[in-house]
Parts: sequence; structure tokens; C-alpha cells
Amino acid sequence: MATPLPAGITAGTYDIDPSHSTAAFSVRHAGIAKVRGTIDITSGTITVGEDIESSGVTADLDATSVNTGDSGRDQHLVSNDFWGADENPSWTFRSGGVSLDGDNIVVTGDLTINGITKGVELTGEFTGTAKDPFGNDRAGFEASTEINRKDFGITWNASLETGGFLVGDKVKITLDVSAIAKG
Repeated sequence: MATPLPAGITAGTYDIDPSHSTAAFSVRHAGIAKVRGTIDITSGTITVGEDIESSGVTADLDATSVNTGDSGRDQHLVSNDFWGADENPSWTFRSGGVSLDGDNIVVTGDLTINGITKGVELTGEFTGTAKDPFGNDRAGFEASTEINRKDFGITWNASLETGGFLVGDKVKITLDVSAIAKG
């Protein structure tokens, strides 16, 4: 049985607007605080089907654009110690399925980081529609997932004098997306 679309969204193709969308991450640092950063979304498409199950998402991100507020840390993150952006300058997401779990939209798909592809599940919501001052029909979405960085070959770490490690393994990824309806 097909699940109806959330109220307010219509079927169609929506291009992700990189200038109004954010991909952010956070990871535990030194076991006591979190480091937060962003990576630019360069392009993507949200295809809204006639029902939830016939919808899908693709997105491309620029791994070289990391910004944590510390240029030295940013340079280290794009190095081969972390995601080797010289060899793997893009992160990608390609959905394989979309469903509804209560009020949450669940998108399963393949995430590629550091040249390694793993299945992930994004949980999110449709945040509404609006017509912008330029006449574009926009739709908003938020989603998040948690990954283990080691699953993507990101294993660099340093031992702490007090025990434990400098960088946590769990990375939370959050997306805040504005997309423009095509045609």
C-alpha cells in the first residue's frame, strides 16, 4: 500500500539549492567536547513521487570544503589521515528507498566517503514549502544519521595521556536542505 505524501508537498523534481542548504557533522573530541563542522553540498536532486515509496534523493558534497573554524584542523581532515580529499574530493549519497515511520521520513541509501560506500539510514522530516521572492517554489527538508568513521576507512587517532583517544568514532551528520522545484 502506498504511503501518501506529507501535506503541502507536491510530486516533482526539486534541485537542492547549495547556497541555502547545509551538511554538518559533529564528533567527540578528547572525550569531553564535540567538534562541529560543515561540508558544502555542491548539487543534488530530490524526486518526490506520487507517494513516499516512489521518492528518492541524490546529493554530492565537496570534501575539500570542510570548515570547522580551525584552518589547521581543516587541513588535517582533508589529508590522507582522514578522508584523503586529494584522491576522493567528493562525498555522495544515493537513496535506495524512502518510507514513513510515524512522522519521520526514513531514507535508506549508499553514502560514499573516502572512496568507501556503506549503507546508511537518514531520519528526517519535510519542513514545508514556500514561494521565494524570485517566484521559485521551494521545499525544505531536515535529516540526520550517525556513522562510525572507521567504517569509511577513517582510522587516524591519538592516545590521550588520561586514557582514551582524541577523536571519537561516532560521527553525527545533519542536513538542512532547501530545494527548488524544476519547471
